[in-house]
Amino acid sequence: MIRDSAEAAARLLSWYDRHRRDLPWRAKPGETADPYRVWLSEIMLQQTTVPAAGPYFRRFTERWPTVRALADSPLDDLLVAWAGLGYYARARNLHKCAQVVANQHGGRFPETEAELLELPGIGAYTAAAISSIAFGRKATVVDGNVERVVSRIFAVETPMPAAKPALRRLTATLTPEDRAGDFAQAMMDLGATVCTPRKPKCMLCPWAEFCDGRAAGIAETLPRKAAKADKPTRRGVAYWLLNPEGAVLLRRRAEEGLLGGMTEVPSTAWGPEAPGDAAVATEQPLPAPWRRLPGVVRHTFSHFHLELGVVAAQAGDGWRAVEGLWVPIDRLGDQALPSVMVKVVRHALSNA
Repeated sequence: MIRDSAEAAARLLSWYDRHRRDLPWRAKPGETADPYRVWLSEIMLQQTTVPAAGPYFRRFTERWPTVRALADSPLDDLLVAWAGLGYYARARNLHKCAQVVANQHGGRFPETEAELLELPGIGAYTAAAISSIAFGRKATVVDGNVERVVSRIFAVETPMPAAKPALRRLTATLTPEDRAGDFAQAMMDLGATVCTPRKPKCMLCPWAEFCDGRAAGIAETLPRKAAKADKPTRRGVAYWLLNPEGAVLLRRRAEEGLLGGMTEVPSTAWGPEAPGDAAVATEQPLPAPWRRLPGVVRHTFSHFHLELGVVAAQAGDGWRAVEGLWVPIDRLGDQALPSVMVKVVRHALSNA
């Protein structure tokens, strides 16, 4: 049990000074954190792992080294660079937020959580992280790693997500006034490298003697999770259509909703049942001798599975009148194709 939060914070910070991770967005010891880099990394990491986000972060900061540069970039360029990171609303909000910071705040991020929460795409966690890490303000920063550490330290057996408010309150009791940003990063590092989901390295933990979960022999079972409902499966058919010049038909999805603003291979609506021949004919972008390709493209989103069949055809007369974008196959990499559409392209190229 932690009886002295100041002592516990000091012990964790001492551990952090020796074992901190070297991350591309993290300021070196003695350096001042760049709010732009902190913000960009936190948005990328919302639904992405550290190893996956690293290369994207490096490419973004090389191409757009400041928030002004990102704000001045066309949204399409940003979406292309973001492709593969998923949850594309983050990219659209990233662009909106950069424009607000550049145009309404003189290129400087606000320091307080309240002001940060007014920016597009910034929620409670991200506001706390930026305020704490970039500006050193005391804030309660709680991500998945922190939730795991705190649930074990205090042996919180309430299943997630119902436990979240309690875990946030408990984290607040531990957060020090001084070095608040380092403390937040230390908690994240402790969860990522020592207090791991499976087989936590308790012998290496600076808080092992404080841990109620370890004392009770239940640390590895925490945090508890409520049973998840099975994800439904949606089905559809994608249209792989080539014109006489060898370009493929793409179109842009609506700005709002799933994969908003991204480029896609046209498809039928996605529903619980695979569309039959009549539905495929009704939604076709152009009358053509369509043929079904073997196999199915499978992809999983956060709340459903997707299975897409693919039909292919060569466009005849009238292809110029089709609404969409004709892109040479060797230029598909320049488009903002989400991961599911990259799978469709690969499937079509392998089977057409």
